[in-house]
Formats: sequence, structure tokens, C-alpha cells
Amino acid sequence: MGQMPLKTCHLLRAFKANQGAGDCGSLSGALLLLVNMPTLEAPEERLRKFKYRGKDASMRRQQRIAVSLELRKAKKDEQSLKRRNITDVSPDASEQQTKGVSLTLQEIINGVNASDPELCFQATQAARKMLSREKNPPLKLIVDAGLIPRLVEFLKSSLHPRLQLEAAWALTNIASGTSELTRAVVDGGAIQPLVELLSSPHMTVCEQAVWALGNIAGDGPKFRDDVILSDAIPHLLTLVSSSIPVTFLRNITWTLSNLCRNKNPYPSDHAVKQMLPALFHLLWHPDEEVLSDTCWALSYLTDGCDTRIGQVVDTGVLPRLVELMSSSELNVLTPSLRTVGNIVTGTDHQTQLALDAGILAVLPQLLTHPRSSIQKEAAWALSNVAAGPRQHIQQLIACGVLPPLVAVLENGEFKVQKEAVWTVANFTTGGTVDQLIQLVQAGVLEPLINLLTIPDTKIVLIILDILFFILQAAEKISQKENMCLLIEGLGGIDRIEALQLHENRQIALTALNITERHFSEEEETGTTLPARDQGHEFLKHLTNTYQSSTTPKSGTRPKESPL
Repeated sequence: MGQMPLKTCHLLRAFKANQGAGDCGSLSGALLLLVNMPTLEAPEERLRKFKYRGKDASMRRQQRIAVSLELRKAKKDEQSLKRRNITDVSPDASEQQTKGVSLTLQEIINGVNASDPELCFQATQAARKMLSREKNPPLKLIVDAGLIPRLVEFLKSSLHPRLQLEAAWALTNIASGTSELTRAVVDGGAIQPLVELLSSPHMTVCEQAVWALGNIAGDGPKFRDDVILSDAIPHLLTLVSSSIPVTFLRNITWTLSNLCRNKNPYPSDHAVKQMLPALFHLLWHPDEEVLSDTCWALSYLTDGCDTRIGQVVDTGVLPRLVELMSSSELNVLTPSLRTVGNIVTGTDHQTQLALDAGILAVLPQLLTHPRSSIQKEAAWALSNVAAGPRQHIQQLIACGVLPPLVAVLENGEFKVQKEAVWTVANFTTGGTVDQLIQLVQAGVLEPLINLLTIPDTKIVLIILDILFFILQAAEKISQKENMCLLIEGLGGIDRIEALQLHENRQIALTALNITERHFSEEEETGTTLPARDQGHEFLKHLTNTYQSSTTPKSGTRPKESPL
């Protein structure tokens, strides 16, 4: 499965557009200094993928969507597309087992094409049993035998519900195979008769039709839309509102999730509007499998443009999704977190609604979850919150996210560290000087410096950009020298100098620029490096210096122009 390009861009290129803006209380003034550095030839895809200031909100959010697609693509197989019914026997097994039906393929072909309904039933049941083998079922063999047209015909045999069940079951398992096999079922005309069986008075027949349609819809957007155009959704929603066993409801919910799945194109707006009220209702069901597939359905519907996200958010699902993010069941936590992560790729208003629903009471805890996949998605969601306006960044600080974020940078798996680096990068490029000081005070420098030795060139570039912005912020409040000493005391200058010899030209030039601009005169000045345990005292001094240089209003911060 292919990977989307990693989201990255050189901050120097990204911020050249801001060279006319700035004030003393923010990073925007410090950004003026960037224009004097040589321009690096950063690939255009990196410029498109990074979420930075100096662009309007809609453009930043469009880039958030591109980033979210990377994470979704890497994870899209967590919910099964298709399911095969491998139950050993049919509901009336005791009756059938006494007959000892065991037929060869040729006998099955002959029986299916017979005129006697009982012979048709026995042959169809024998075929279904072959297709229900747990290992190596002969799906293609049955298709190549030309049985699908007769199986589809049997779906219409309302006087013979047992035959309908066996035929629907056989088609379900054929459709669980490759796209070629699913196409054979669709081309055989199975969709419309299966939709009609959703109104069958026989629950087992109805449920098997739901399962078959779920497999067909799960194959891709073309067959999904064929099922939708056959008017399956109203029948499915009628079943949701009825009194049915939970096992049946699980199949219906899973089928609905497949009708929400896939893009290029998305499911029709009308279909989404039909399904959303039922999905909101199912989100409160006590069964975890129903909850899981409902959350997956919502994650598919929010994996797109702001309008799609808005349709889901407007149903009022956010508070419930935040509750489910605290679930101890991984199959509920994962898709609920995914859905919320998708929502914060939307507009600033949609992100604010997620914040108001309490996501920041949960996300910092998820950074310490035992599963690294959950840590990664939590960090990804946080990175998109950090890409918003400064009040969102302030809410991140207030919820206590910085300590667990630093811990992830220090000790997390690399896939989690990468998302954490993106969070810091967005924080750095979007925050105020005050917010940036708090980031440094939280201890972010040391793990970032340690990550400069990793082989991932794009992440190394981002870290170098972060360090450059931190140095610029310190320079703006006349603390650049002390910041340089702190970075050098953490081994940063040695690593940055070593990167000047990196085979990647962008890394080499960026490291050279940082060295020449911020570290080249220290040997001449003869400044003594502070001991590492003096770093905390410097940070106190940095904070006091900044606070004394500003005049904050009571209970507020001075309004600052965007970077």
C-alpha cells in the first residue's frame, strides 16, 4: 500500500511572504531576519503540505486535509472491507444433516439447474457449504461453473425461503472475494433482488441479504453507489429502528459503514443525510461492535472537505465521540479518535467545537496510551490543533499537553515522534513569543536535538527549522546568546555542525545558515558555556526578561498580528 508524501516544508521559504509584518511582542518581527538567509530550493510539495502562518485560514485547513489523508491511508485497513460467513451449518441444520447432503461439483451444477425446488435447495446448500470453508474456499470455481445467474434467480423464490437463504449466503461469500468475483455477483443482477429481500418476513433471509450488500458496497465506490441507487438505505434504516437481535444490528451497522466508505467520489450528499440520524442514534448503543462500526462510518464521512465535516459535526456527535475516546476497548477508541482527528482538520470553528466538547481533556492522556498507534493518532490530532489560531495553542498549553509531548519526543516510537515533531513545528510557527518560551521551558530542546541524528531527512529539516525559529525568538527579546549557550550545552552545535556535511543539500545548507548566523562568533567572544543544571536558571531569566518587556492587560495578552 502506497504512502502519501510526508508533510514537510522549509520554514524559511514558507515565511518569506511575511517580511513586511511584525511587532515587538511576537515572532512576526523576528521573521524579518529570515529574508537575509539564502533561499533553499525546497520541493514545492513540501510547501503545499506544511501548515504555516502567512496563509489564510482556508489554505491552512486545506493543507491539514492533505496531512490527514496520509494518516488515514496508512490506517485504512483497520476495519474489514468484507466478511465471509463461515458458520458451519444453516439454521435448520438438524434437518439437513440427517439427509447427509454431500455433492460433487458436477452434481451441484446439475442440481442448481434442475426444475425441482428440493433438488435446487440441496445443490445450493452444498455449494454454500463449499464456499463457507474456512481455508481455500473455491469461490472462483463456483463462479466459473456459471452458477451465479441461477443463485440470483433463487433470491426471488419467495415461496422457498430456505432456498433464498442458501442462495443469498452463497452470493455473500462469493462477494467477499476479489473485486473480480464481486463484479461477477453484481453483473449477475444480484443487487436489486438482495435489496428486496431486506423486506423479507424471514429474519435469517433478511440478515443474509444485509451481509451480501455489505460485501458488495465494501468493494469500492462504484458498487457502493450501485447499492445506494437501488434504494437500500431506507430499507436498512427501517431495520435499525425495529426490534432485532444485536447480532443482526451489528451486520446492519457494518453495512452502513461500508456505504459511508471510500472516496473519488464520496457517497452522495443525499445518502449521507439519510444515514446520519441513524448513525447518531447508533452512537449511543451499548454494544461495542455496533459502536465501533458506527465510529468508523463517521470517520469516513469526516475524511474530506469542511462541508463533509460540517455535516457530521452539525448532528451534535462531538460530545459522545469525546466520551468514546476514553473507552478501554481499542476497537471503539481507535475509530472515535480517528473521527475527532479528522474533524480538527476542518475549519477553525469546527476545531473550536471539538475543543469545546473536551478533546483536550483526553488527548494528552492518549499520548501515554500503551498502544503506539493510539499515541500517533493523538499526536496527529494535536498537531492539527496547533496549526490553528493562537487561542487554540494557548488551550493546548493550558490542558497540560507539553510534558507528555516532550516525553513522546524523548521515548516514543519513531512514528509517534514524527507526529510530535509536527506538533512542535506548528506550535513554533503559529505561537507567540510567550507561548514559545513555555515550549522551551517544558524541555523540548534536548529531545529535538537528539533527533537530529535520525536518517529521516524531512524530519531533520523540520527540527532545524524549529531551532532556527527558537533562536530568532530569543534574539527578539535580547536573549539569543543565552539560548545559543543552552543549545550548545545540550550538544546541539556539534550536531548542527555535523549536518553541514550531510548528503542532503537542503539539510547541509540549513545547518550552515544556522551555524553562521547564530554560532560563528562564540569562540571569539570567549563566552563560557553554562553547566547543564544551569539551564533552568536561564529559562527563568528568559521568562522574566520577556515579561518585563511587555505590558499585559489584566487577564488578557496583548493582541498580536499573525505571523
